[in-house]
Amino acid sequence: MTTHARSRPPLLLVHGGAGVIRATLTPAIEAGVKADLARALAAGHAILAAGGHSLDAVEAAVVVLEDSPHFNAGHGAVFTHDGINELDASIMHGPTRRAGAVAGVRHVRNPVGLARAVMERSDHVLLIGAGAEAFARHVGADFVDADYFRTETRWQQLQEAIASEAAGQASAQGRAIHYGTVGAVALDRHGHLAAATSTGGMTNKRWGRVGDSPLIGAGTWADTRVAVSATGWGEYFIRAAVAHDIAARIAYGGNSLAEAAAAVIDVEVPRLGGDGGVIAIDAEGHFSLAFNTDGMYRGWIDADGEPRVAILADDAG
Repeated sequence: MTTHARSRPPLLLVHGGAGVIRATLTPAIEAGVKADLARALAAGHAILAAGGHSLDAVEAAVVVLEDSPHFNAGHGAVFTHDGINELDASIMHGPTRRAGAVAGVRHVRNPVGLARAVMERSDHVLLIGAGAEAFARHVGADFVDADYFRTETRWQQLQEAIASEAAGQASAQGRAIHYGTVGAVALDRHGHLAAATSTGGMTNKRWGRVGDSPLIGAGTWADTRVAVSATGWGEYFIRAAVAHDIAARIAYGGNSLAEAAAAVIDVEVPRLGGDGGVIAIDAEGHFSLAFNTDGMYRGWIDADGEPRVAILADDAG
């Protein structure tokens, strides 16, 4: 007997990070952020509207966000303590649970594309540092000079964090020093789900620190039921296995997507001391943009092709 998945209206969600946003949200930043979120949605939706696959859509959307200076990923990545940009990314295909990820890369323009190459062109899931860049050369990834990732805003954030640390004071950036990620989740007409996440990590990080973004089950997850991309304080999202916990509550606990996302983001992560948010879609087309901070750069687009973007908690988009 042959079975066929019924066609579903395409749906795409993106995020550009959660955190304490309100204090630094000038009109110029707000306009730039919303414009780039809309561009990312348009890039992914063009693929979905043409009958393309969710995996292609999430990669295309994340590439736009990596190329923007407004988000902590790719071109807008934050600096390590040593003044270096180290980039992490992951991608996962729901129908097959195939996944790829990279961490600590320094010269690859779009880490999300390299993560996909790891998934499709290697026998591995996660490659790091020099090995990841050797693989990137092997597959012909787009390399850039380190200066490509340097923005003055991120450089000044590092200087402030280092000066505060030397003075034995908390950074004026507060908890925002821990945040910054981009991601996308998609449901295509074939009923297939996919997720992707990319980040520059946390400002002033040391010793090769890696957060949740490149870790399958922590920052990214996709299966036949749900796709999740997370953003927040990575150490806590790793400890809570955030993305997979949401999926498990749906698969084994019978939770709805909304119930699962709320339980993890509003209860489990804060219970450990962390905060942040997720974007998630289930196979029926329900979606969640759950966060416990004062804002999350976020957007969504469905079959009508109209991008909707929002930033603060009271912004309906």
